[in-house]
Amino acid sequence: MSEVRAWVADAVRRVEADAGRSADTHLHVLRLPKTPTQALADIEVYLKDESVHPTGSLKHRLARSLFLHALCSGWIGPDTTVVEASSGSTAVSEAYFAQLIGLPFVAVMPARTNHEKVELIELYGGRCHLIDDPTAIYAEAQSVAEQCGGHYLDQFSYAERATDWRGNNNIAETIFEQMAGEPHPVPTWIVVGAGTGGTSATLGRFVRYQRHPTRIAVVDPEGSAFYDGWTQGDPSVLAPGSRIEGVGRPRVEPSFLPAVVDAMLRIPDAASIAAMRWYSKLTGRLVGGSTGTNLWGTLQLVDAMRGADEQGSVVTLICDVGDRYMHTLYDDEWVKGEGLELAPYAETLDRFCNTGTWKEP
Repeated sequence: MSEVRAWVADAVRRVEADAGRSADTHLHVLRLPKTPTQALADIEVYLKDESVHPTGSLKHRLARSLFLHALCSGWIGPDTTVVEASSGSTAVSEAYFAQLIGLPFVAVMPARTNHEKVELIELYGGRCHLIDDPTAIYAEAQSVAEQCGGHYLDQFSYAERATDWRGNNNIAETIFEQMAGEPHPVPTWIVVGAGTGGTSATLGRFVRYQRHPTRIAVVDPEGSAFYDGWTQGDPSVLAPGSRIEGVGRPRVEPSFLPAVVDAMLRIPDAASIAAMRWYSKLTGRLVGGSTGTNLWGTLQLVDAMRGADEQGSVVTLICDVGDRYMHTLYDDEWVKGEGLELAPYAETLDRFCNTGTWKEP
C-alpha cells in the first residue's frame, strides 16, 4: 500500500472512530395539551436532539459523511487544504474533522455570520474567510481551493449523495429504530428544514425505500429560495437569504430533491425566533433558530391533523445549541433592530400550550 493510501486508511479510521464514540442522539417527547373536544395525546410529537453531537449540531453527521466521501473518492490526501462554503454550523463540524485528521481548513462564510460560530471554527484550528455577498460564497470557496491546491467539499452539491440513504445508521434509520416502541411507531410526518437539502433527500428516499407512508415536510424561513422553487417548480429561483442560519438559502441548492418532499411550509422569521425561545423556556435548554422553524411548522401540522381528526406522530429535529445565537436571536435589541415583532407568535404558542388552540397571527 502506498503512503497516501495508508494515510487515507488511517484518516477513514479516525473519522469512523468518532462515530463509534458517540451514542445515537436522544429522542424527546413534547407533551401536548388536551382540549375540551379531543385529547391531543392521540398525536405524539418528538424532537430528535442533534445538538448533542460533539460539535453541537445536526451538521456533524453531514461533515462526517462529506469527509468520508471525499477521502474514499481520492479527493483528500495528507497535504490537502479543505475548503467549504457555509453559513456556520457545517464549517464548525468540518473544522473539527479536519483537525481530527491533521488537515488545514478554510471556511468561506458571509460576513454577517455570528461571531460565536467564527470562534468555534477557529477553536478547531480552522480559518474563516468572510465576504460581504452571501451569494458569492460558492464561487469564492472554489477560488480559494484552486489558489491553495486544496479541495472544495461543496456541501450544497454533495449532501444528498455523501450520505447512504438506504441505511448505515443515517438519521432516517435511527429515527425509525427509536420510534419502534412508541404508540405510533411510523410517523405521519417528519419535519425538517431545507439547509443543503441533504436531510430531506435522505429522509424522503428512505421512507420510499422502506415503503413507509410517512410524509416529509420541509419548513423554509422567509427570504429563502426553496419554498418558491418548490411551489413554482423552478430550481433557478433566487432570494435574498435568511436570518435563520443553517436552513434559509439564497438559491435552491443542488442537493435539494423536490420530488421526495410532500409539503413545504414558509415560516416567518419572527415565528421561528418566538418558537425557539418558547421551547427553550419550556425545557430549560437553549436551542437555535432552525429548531424554532421546525417547531412552528410541526405545530401547524399537528393542528391540521387535529382538524382532520387524525391520530399519529410527528417527528422533527433540534438542530443545534442556542448559545451560538446569544448576540443575535436571543438578543432583544438585535431582534428589534431587525424590525421583528415576536409577541403575536409568542401568544399563539402560549395559547396552544395552555388550551390546544392554534391561531395564526
